[in-house]
Amino acid sequence: MLSKISRYWCCQICGWGMFALINIFFAYTYDKTISEKLIIRLLIALSLGIPITHILRNVIIKRNWLVLPIEKIVPRLFICIIIASFIYSLSLLTFFELFNLSETDPKKKVAFINKLVLRTFDSSLILMVWVLIYYVYHFFQKNKKQEVDTFRLQSLVKELELKTIKSHINPHFIFNSLNSIRALVDENPQRARRAITELSNILRSSMQTEKMETVPLEQELNIVRDYLALEQMRFEERLKVQFNIDEDTLCQPIPPMMLQTLAENAIKHGISKQVNGGVVTIISDFVDGHHEIIIRNSGFLNGRAGHMGFGLQSTQDRLNLLFGTKATFEIKDIPGNMVEAKVIMPVNNR
Repeated sequence: MLSKISRYWCCQICGWGMFALINIFFAYTYDKTISEKLIIRLLIALSLGIPITHILRNVIIKRNWLVLPIEKIVPRLFICIIIASFIYSLSLLTFFELFNLSETDPKKKVAFINKLVLRTFDSSLILMVWVLIYYVYHFFQKNKKQEVDTFRLQSLVKELELKTIKSHINPHFIFNSLNSIRALVDENPQRARRAITELSNILRSSMQTEKMETVPLEQELNIVRDYLALEQMRFEERLKVQFNIDEDTLCQPIPPMMLQTLAENAIKHGISKQVNGGVVTIISDFVDGHHEIIIRNSGFLNGRAGHMGFGLQSTQDRLNLLFGTKATFEIKDIPGNMVEAKVIMPVNNR
C-alpha cells in the first residue's frame, strides 16, 4: 500500500505532520499540557493545509512556473502565496469560530479582521517555506535528470560512432579479402576454394560481433587466424606467422575486428611490400597491470608514423570511445627492420 503512494504525497503528509508535531511540542513546552481543543485545531489546519498546498502545486505546474526565470517567478509566486494564505486563514478562522476553538481569551475580544490579517501573515510564512522546499526539490531533480539525459546522450553518440566505424571496417576488410581470393583463382583453384571457406568463417564471426562493443580476445584471435591462413595461401613461403599469447589474456575484452584490422595493416603495408616477405608476430600479455597487445611485422613505416590510414585511425577512435584515456595506441619502427603496433588497455578482472 505504501509503495503505491507517490513521493509527493509522502512529502505532503510528512511535512504537515512535522508542522503538527512542532505545534504540539511548543504547546506542551509552554502549557505543560496538550488539550483536546489543540488536537482538533491541528486536525482542521492539516485538513485545510494539504488541499491548499496541493492546489498551489497544481497552479505552479499548469502555468509552467517551474521553468520561469527568477525575476518572473518571484512576483507571481508572491501574489499566489498571499491569495492562498488569505483563503487558508479565512477558512481556518471560520471553522474555529463555528466550533468555538478560538485560542484567544474570551474576555479579550479581538476583531475578526485583525485575526485574519495576523493569520494570513503567519500562513504566508508557512506557504513560503513550502514553496521554497518544493522548488529546491525540483531544482535537484532537474539537475539529476539533466545528468542522466547527458549520460544517455553520450552513450547514444558513442554507440552511433562505434556503429559508423564498424560499418566502414567490414566493407574495407571484405574488399581486401576478395582481392586476395582473386589472386588465387587462376593460380590454384583448390586453394581459392579453401580461401572462400576461410572468408566465410571470418564473415560469420564478424556478423556475430556486429552489435557488440567488445569481444573476448580468444574470439578475435579465431578471426585473425582464419584471415592469416587466407593470406598465407596467397603469399605462401613469403609470410610467416607467430603467436605468443598468454592464455590468461584470452578472456580480456577488446574492440571487435581491431586485431584483424591491425593484422591486415601489417600484411598490406609491411609484408606485401617486402620482396622476400617477412614475419607477422602477435603478442598478448599482462604488463604493469595492463593488457598489452603487440603486432610486429617486417617492413618500415616510411614516414607514416604521424599519419594514420582508416584502419589505424579506427583503432584509435574505438579505443578512445570504449576506454577513454585508460587505453593507448602507437605504431613505430623498431630495430631489426620491423614495425610495431602496440595497444595497451585496462585489465578486466571480472
